[in-house]
Amino acid sequence: MKLFWKLIALMSLALPFAALPAATPDEYRLDAFGIVMLLEDNYAYPERLAGGRYALTPKLETERDAVHDDASLLAFAERALLLLEDHHAITGSSFPDSWGIVPSFADLWIERQDGTYRITAVRENSPAEKAGIKAGSKVTAINKVETAQAVAAFWADLGRVAPIDDRAASFAARILAAGRRDRFRALTIHQSGHAPHDFPLPSLYTLPFPKDPVSAVMKDGALTIRINDSLGMDATITAFDLAMTGLAAGTPVLIDISNTPSGGTSSVARAIMGWFVTQPRFYQIHNSPGEERRTGIARQWIEQVLPRSGGKYHAAPVSVRVSRWTGSMGEGIAIGMHALGYPVSGGPMGQLLGAIEDFRLPHSGQIIKFPTEKLFGVDGTPREAFVAPLEAQR
Repeated sequence: MKLFWKLIALMSLALPFAALPAATPDEYRLDAFGIVMLLEDNYAYPERLAGGRYALTPKLETERDAVHDDASLLAFAERALLLLEDHHAITGSSFPDSWGIVPSFADLWIERQDGTYRITAVRENSPAEKAGIKAGSKVTAINKVETAQAVAAFWADLGRVAPIDDRAASFAARILAAGRRDRFRALTIHQSGHAPHDFPLPSLYTLPFPKDPVSAVMKDGALTIRINDSLGMDATITAFDLAMTGLAAGTPVLIDISNTPSGGTSSVARAIMGWFVTQPRFYQIHNSPGEERRTGIARQWIEQVLPRSGGKYHAAPVSVRVSRWTGSMGEGIAIGMHALGYPVSGGPMGQLLGAIEDFRLPHSGQIIKFPTEKLFGVDGTPREAFVAPLEAQR
């Protein structure tokens, strides 16, 4: 039965959404049950879950059983995915007031440390940075609710009442601080040497996206190429090539991927890295736990980056800059360039788990996305565990 749901979901990816007939209440409910089965069969990180398997809380089981239409299915899907404590597991559609996606639409990275909710990173040029919020500060309240209480309420709303560990608490705090997509956030921040202060911050969903996929600046004889959260756009390949074309031999290049939280495609990543290799080189290992669970046969493979054709090669000092807002495929570029021997700096990244796969539910056509592959550097380090030094190594 579980394999049946996997096959049905995969086949439905080929069907246009508009071609699907209207679902009945029972069919919507079947899709809700299918979400659970898909996660049980295919989620790449079951060892992160209690008991090593995905399971709904009793409250979410009741919500699953009550699914009857498009809205109730989407609401259930959003809430069911939260139980993974995984920022890389999301739905393909949303409500106007859905939680903001982290890190794509977050400007604060929050971690619970020794019972304190501390800001460990602030996004560059974000509302939080412009408001003067600094890393190292404490988040003492979210929307006038004490942070620990807000986090406990977040999990209680999903039916989880057991003690919340630091990972789950940090995950919830980041989502709460990103806020609802359609409204302002009110964060109470306690910065060193100051009394706690309230910061009203807009949702990042109200802000414009960068117009250009790539920004290139030449300064002091070195070229900085900044990728503007565009690793999923084919236009980024053209823009990156344009920035590199005609560059004098020996010119240092800094590839700034500190604003790539939304990830992207490996074709764009390989196009960028391909400028800096002269022969095929390994850059990332893939592993498919779901396939091993279904068949009993392990599957793992290693991906290469190939040289670009047409003279697209640059021999010079090259470095890479990352941040907490380097996510998914941006993290792939970081571990890839590290494997190629180029320095990477900027500290920890978004730590988005694995490679995600889209599953279209067969009756409703709704899409859920979650990691189905684990990813590693060529030295075997899990991609999410790679931490670059804060400063570039000389």
